Amino acid sequence: MNTSETHNQRIAKMIFGSVYPMYVQKVEKKGRTKEELHEIIKWLTGFNDKKLHQLIEKKATFETFFQKASLNPNAKLITGVICGYRVEEIENPLTQKVRYLDKLVDELAKGRKMEKILRAV
Repeated sequence: MNTSETHNQRIAKMIFGSVYPMYVQKVEKKGRTKEELHEIIKWLTGFNDKKLHQLIEKKATFETFFQKASLNPNAKLITGVICGYRVEEIENPLTQKVRYLDKLVDELAKGRKMEKILRAV
């Protein structure tokens, strides 16, 4: 799927720490926990709690956030629609990674089992 360069740049420059509280709110509102949210972020990025906290404190953009991440090789198994886009068809690598995270948060909030969210094969 094609996204505009403006759209991709807007996502790249967004501060992860400004979106993170919305992720927490979304999952907690649906009865899931912040710890579960951290588990899926760790699975996707390879970050530990300390590194995640540092990136939030340093106001890292999504571009920096994913540059520092070690993307899970099973991330390619994340499919479906999020924000009107099929994640597997997004051509911009950074935008796709951000939408992977959005999709995982959405699945957590919808009550999907953790082993399915983490693409246990």
